[in-house]
Amino acid sequence: MTKSVIEEDLIIDGNITSKDGDIDVKGRVKGDISAKGVSVSSNGEVTGAISAGAVRIQGRHTGQIECTELALEKNAEVKADVKAQTLSSEKGARLVGKVQITG
Repeated sequence: MTKSVIEEDLIIDGNITSKDGDIDVKGRVKGDISAKGVSVSSNGEVTGAISAGAVRIQGRHTGQIECTELALEKNAEVKADVKAQTLSSEKGARLVGKVQITG
């Protein structure tokens, strides 16, 4: 499995697809992300839809999320409509939007 990292000084304006790998967002993405796994670090920001098997958010996300497993860590700020099989959230995480758990 491969892992692609979008570093803190990088801003991507466009969609990203990783067929069999993970994407770690430390910078900013304005566009949709599709991958096996997506992680948004504490300084990372995504504006757009995320579609993945596993999604972990420490930073900021605005848009939609569709995944199997969603984990929101304590500093996460999410404004999104969410469709996931499972959702875990640490104390301090913020989520605003429609949530559908299909578990």
